[in-house]
Amino acid sequence: MKRRQLLRAGVAGVVSGGFTVQGGPAYGLAEDSRYPERPIRILLGFPPGGSTDGPMRVLAANASKTLGQPIVIENKPGAAGVLPAQLLQSSRPDGYTLAVIPQSVFRLPYTTDINWNPADLAYILGLTGYVFGIVVPSSSPIKTMADYIAYAKAHPGELTYSTPGSLTTNHLTMEQISQTAGIRLTHVPYKGTSESLQALLGGHVLSAAETGGWQTYVESGKLRLLAVWGEKRMPRFPNVPTLKECGIDIVQSSPWGLAAPKGTPAPIIARLHATFKQAMAQDNFRDALKPYDMEPTYMSPDQYRRFAISAMEREKAVLESIRYRKNSG
Repeated sequence: MKRRQLLRAGVAGVVSGGFTVQGGPAYGLAEDSRYPERPIRILLGFPPGGSTDGPMRVLAANASKTLGQPIVIENKPGAAGVLPAQLLQSSRPDGYTLAVIPQSVFRLPYTTDINWNPADLAYILGLTGYVFGIVVPSSSPIKTMADYIAYAKAHPGELTYSTPGSLTTNHLTMEQISQTAGIRLTHVPYKGTSESLQALLGGHVLSAAETGGWQTYVESGKLRLLAVWGEKRMPRFPNVPTLKECGIDIVQSSPWGLAAPKGTPAPIIARLHATFKQAMAQDNFRDALKPYDMEPTYMSPDQYRRFAISAMEREKAVLESIRYRKNSG
């Protein structure tokens, strides 16, 4: 069936499994029953390794067994993880191209010239959220968050920190921290968590603001964790304070999940939702998240869509708070 015919077929959504799927045009019953007939690809905006890629490969393998087709992870790193969401806009809405959607996608209208809004995606489900922290080498004279701020005040602009990319949640939250604490830091972006942490371990930067990946280095004594960004302390590191406990009133977890191109038929969204919901309930997915101290955090398609709308409002407020101007860097 041609795309033009598909677009004419439109339906607003179907009720399946107790929720309303906000899908697009429906295929014929025969085509619905045959889906999927070939491999599915999931676009992921970060390089192999790290707290997004690893768990997603486990989840994809789980879902592949249910769907009876390979699910291939295609890494598209750079641009704060938003390339997959942009690529979805030019992908056929047939259920064969999906993407991991990080929170950075919801700031696209404010950081780029892309005219984008949450309605440009068909949401499948929310999966989890990140654990953030600021780490330094164990040999660093900086022992606490108070030391970190004091060092930055004494050496304006000399305290460097790495992140997985410019305009990522890591980067913008550090800008908020800098503003709140009255300090000036120097941001050094990399293409992903693995590169960022290797830069820190190699002595190329003085600190890192990262989403997991640092846990094993902290436990082995190579890195020191100064503060975590969640509402509560991490059970694995109960002696490490939150930002709020350090006098910085900021909480960050950055939920993420899966989406398809706008206009993907509602029955296909329903099939994908049911499959990935089952896949994320399996023990091996929870085990894949555990090294990063992440947990499955389910959102239905409608919950995820509503989260996207509210996230855009929050992202705009964050960018305004740090006086970010589009095209100003």
